[in-house]
Amino acid sequence: MNYPASVLILVFLAITFITSAHDKLFHWNDNVSWLKGHFANTIIKDFVPASLGLILLLELIAGVLSVVGVLQIFISGDRFFGFYGAVFSAITLLFLLLGQRLAKEYDGARTIAIYFIPAVLAVYWLS
Repeated sequence: MNYPASVLILVFLAITFITSAHDKLFHWNDNVSWLKGHFANTIIKDFVPASLGLILLLELIAGVLSVVGVLQIFISGDRFFGFYGAVFSAITLLFLLLGQRLAKEYDGARTIAIYFIPAVLAVYWLS
């Protein structure tokens, strides 16, 4: 296993999802308002707050597992939590990708695909 690369990707995923979850928690109303417009012509238009809550939960799980995974690698060399942090990161990104595709926001979908690559690498390296 490539510990330095795995740790760096887990730190990347932790930063990505913890900062995103922080934004959702502390700017909830702004996010819901913007997303209602973003998804106005999609099948999830009536489920924006619930969808945002699901994404927030997934981001928190992915971010926390990634942080714990880094600590676990340093303390014991084990990769259990890091693996699941990477898995939850990839799952979260797939949900985000689905939303962007439903909204026909192809530039946003492309950006999510860029984040997906290191998440999948982390799943592979930590498995």
